[in-house]
Amino acid sequence: QVQLVESGGGLVQAGGSLRLSCAASGRTINGYRMGWFRQAPGNEREFVAAINWSGGTTVYADSVKGRFTISRDNAKNAVYLEMNSLKPEDTAVYYCAARLDDGIYYRQSYRYNYWGQGTQVTVSS
Repeated sequence: QVQLVESGGGLVQAGGSLRLSCAASGRTINGYRMGWFRQAPGNEREFVAAINWSGGTTVYADSVKGRFTISRDNAKNAVYLEMNSLKPEDTAVYYCAARLDDGIYYRQSYRYNYWGQGTQVTVSS
């Protein structure tokens, strides 16, 4: 079992930045593909970004490409999401997720086995 805990959310003005962290416990995330998803009120949970087990390859949703950066530190058993140039439409609860890395990037939330409790990000205009 992998337990995930997100932190770093908060209230920020449009154009600002936030850095989300996801701390894993229970077992090492080395070997796991990690993802960030978000869910705004009334919307389905949507894919934001994912990173492979080594950190060598990443993929992003078109809506955040060029503004967000996903990274990981396997030694610290942690994953990060650096968010810049934030927009009001980025407002959502952000979730960290994990699945064993089989070499395929999945954007569907049901493909991920482990989830954190989420952290709220609110961007004011």
